[in-house]
Amino acid sequence: MTELLAGRWLRRYKLFFIFVLLILCIQLFLAYLLPIFGSTDDIIQATYGSHTHRKKNLRNSASVDDEEISNSNAYSKSKTSKEVKETTGTTKRYQLRLDELEFTPNCDIHTKEAVSAIHRASSQSCKQTIANVACAIQTKTFYADSLPNFCPTGNYTANRSLGCFKDEKNFRVLSGYFMNFKTLNTPSKCIQLCLQSGFQYAGVQYSTQCFCGHNEPLAKYKLPDPECNYKCSGDAKQICGGYFTINVYETGISKFDPQVAEVMPKEDADKVKIAFLLTLNGRAVRQVHRLLKSLYNKNHFYYIHVDERQDYMYRELLKLEAKASNIRLARKRYSTIWGGASLLKMLLAAMTDLLHLHWKWDFVINLSESDFLVKTTDKLVDFLSANRDRNFVKSHGREVQRFIQKQGLDKTFVECDTHMWRVGDRELPKGIQIDGGSDWVALSRDFVEYVTSEEKDELISGLLKIFHHTLLPAESFFHTALRNSKFCGTYVDNNLHVTNWKRRLGCKCQYKHVVDWCGCSPNDFKPEDWQRLLATEQKQVFFARKFEPIINQAVILKIEEWLYGPHPEDPPVPNLHNYWQSLYHHHDVSPKPDDALLSVVKSLIRKQLKTFTNHLLNFVELIEVTTYMENDAYRGFLIHFTASSDCSFEILARPQQVSQAARSSPVGQRIRYLEVSTDFDQKEQISRNFAKIMGPHSEPIVVLHLGPSESDTTTSYNMTIVWINPTGKIADISDLHIEDSNAMTIHFGKTNMKQPLLPGQWVAKIIHRKSILAQCTFVVVPLTTSSIDPAQNDELIETDVYAGSNWNTFALSKNEISLLEEDAIANSRRIGLDLLDWIDSLVDRFFVIKNVCIVDEQSMFDGLPVCRNTSWSSIAPDPKSDIYAELNSLV
Repeated sequence: MTELLAGRWLRRYKLFFIFVLLILCIQLFLAYLLPIFGSTDDIIQATYGSHTHRKKNLRNSASVDDEEISNSNAYSKSKTSKEVKETTGTTKRYQLRLDELEFTPNCDIHTKEAVSAIHRASSQSCKQTIANVACAIQTKTFYADSLPNFCPTGNYTANRSLGCFKDEKNFRVLSGYFMNFKTLNTPSKCIQLCLQSGFQYAGVQYSTQCFCGHNEPLAKYKLPDPECNYKCSGDAKQICGGYFTINVYETGISKFDPQVAEVMPKEDADKVKIAFLLTLNGRAVRQVHRLLKSLYNKNHFYYIHVDERQDYMYRELLKLEAKASNIRLARKRYSTIWGGASLLKMLLAAMTDLLHLHWKWDFVINLSESDFLVKTTDKLVDFLSANRDRNFVKSHGREVQRFIQKQGLDKTFVECDTHMWRVGDRELPKGIQIDGGSDWVALSRDFVEYVTSEEKDELISGLLKIFHHTLLPAESFFHTALRNSKFCGTYVDNNLHVTNWKRRLGCKCQYKHVVDWCGCSPNDFKPEDWQRLLATEQKQVFFARKFEPIINQAVILKIEEWLYGPHPEDPPVPNLHNYWQSLYHHHDVSPKPDDALLSVVKSLIRKQLKTFTNHLLNFVELIEVTTYMENDAYRGFLIHFTASSDCSFEILARPQQVSQAARSSPVGQRIRYLEVSTDFDQKEQISRNFAKIMGPHSEPIVVLHLGPSESDTTTSYNMTIVWINPTGKIADISDLHIEDSNAMTIHFGKTNMKQPLLPGQWVAKIIHRKSILAQCTFVVVPLTTSSIDPAQNDELIETDVYAGSNWNTFALSKNEISLLEEDAIANSRRIGLDLLDWIDSLVDRFFVIKNVCIVDEQSMFDGLPVCRNTSWSSIAPDPKSDIYAELNSLV
């Protein structure tokens, strides 16, 4: 009877039990299975992924005024801002080839990046340095787990729970930032993420989700704690919100708001004194003189660091110390590379030296040879006097986590062998906010004393350890130190610079030859960028970059006239539109002189001396080689040398390659010129080897300049470059892709030929639709100052890489090749005077002497002009860069 009643009761309430069971199953699915498979992504995408609420709390992405690291990565894909891609299962191990090492690593190194870096490094000392760092990282004690934050926090307490709150699809409780940790989410991990990103509040929801925000949740959304009941994906013992319910915590920091700079100082305010820290590289001495001339004031100070490898720049600028007591060159010099940790080390050493010089300065501003003023120094002094004790840095303007990934801050790098090697991932220390942007800064004396102090606190010591193994560390160290120190209230988001970013040209994954990452660089300002410079007049901007007079000097002249008025016309400033830049000086030790350059230059000297038929002169010494530009056009290179009888001369010479184009072709009709050179700058769309001097160790490229098309449509052309060596054989075949447009365009094509190249006359032929579109004849100059094993030339002569190729129709005939091979074999055996005669015959074909002058004004030599009285000689007057006249006028 009991069983009968029970059966009737079950049948009567069957639907009820089925409904309850269904509800339980749905809850179990939502609580456990759904987060595991990550199916909440669609919900987040619909309610949060559009960033509709985030825009109220985050600044829009902005250009960064510095040499920026691209989000491209040569070794791994970037993580998105919405999701951390995690490795599951067993980790693949990589093994070192111990037989290649002259040491035994301290541990079993098994990460892909570290193993790769060790095997790619050239020196054993560098390999061991990388191995030591990799082993230290594997112990998980290399970096501090957390660092202190000395910025006042107000009433906020780290990790304090505010409780459970109701969340809404269309209006999030925390709307600043979101990340989905599929298997790693915990309250502490989310709090650290939000603190690192500069948010006061962190919230966990739906087991896997982490939200950050600036605004405290409203009390009306508060729920009983049991409403948040989903287990965390990273720790089942902890709770991470629920279905549209969120556990909210304080991160322990207060909201950070950069200071707003004052415009003008008070009437009785003391004028600040500035220490200009010039960090210089290259050979543009005249441009540095010009920059100093615009900056110079006896009340300010000028500390100059010249790269250790730049002898010429250092020697020339060292002369200034004798003329002015407020100019000082660093004696401790560093060899820095793009992105290298040595950049920050050099800056901190220079700042320390500045403090020890007993100069009474208030601000330090770092500049390079590529900077120039866009306002007068008087206006700069007024502005900084109104903002005494503040610190001027430019932040990245992006989401912090995106910035960290884009800059590679979550990676460890090691600098050695003039390269930054990526050796693995890392976690940044807990407890601090991360910031960064531009490495061009204006810092107060008090802050400089703090970061360079011999007794560094735990924060600065920890940051230095991190940034010693970071790409472009100066772009983040000062920012992060400011945000987390007692100086956080002095932070002004403005580095006083405007930078010329053209990312289509400047972000071509540059610098991979010196870093295991991709980089971007700003472009040079040109007259067509004038409106951008003009727009700085009403802004708190005092410097612009980049400027290179060897690329364009007209824009610098325009700035000078804008700031100081027109240049005099009666009498006119001599050589106002001319520019000279040294290529070689006989006192140089570093960098090593270019062998091919010296071979060509000495050949031209021999040629010139032969013309002095009335005087028996012998070559004595090469003094200097200089690039000469007039009205921003290359006019040639200058050779300053001495001969017997104490005569000194300077020659103006030019390259002359032979190029031809098939004018019957529509594309051929648009060819403005074709050249073969080296050192093509994609950013500036120009070959920096203006003289087109190439030797056996050069890497030639074809540069094709096309005029505008009459068609409005864009057409693509795939062309082929056939490289013909001096024996008439095909040495290489490479591709040239052209995206045609109705504008003037410049295209370049590389070759994959290995060095050394066979010396002699070469031809590069551009083939389109099985016809020669254009060709250029150029020379690879034999070397006289260093030798190549003749066996290497024999191999190049005998090897026929493309024998039987369909492209052989563009090579010479077999009979011609046979004759040229005999000549090439004979030439490869030349030594002494015989070698010089061959070089002279090649140089005579591809270089021409345009002018010659005599240096000594007292000497009358066959009616030659005196160099100082010409417009082209490097000895001619150059008042625009005459810093000595400026210094003498102030004595």
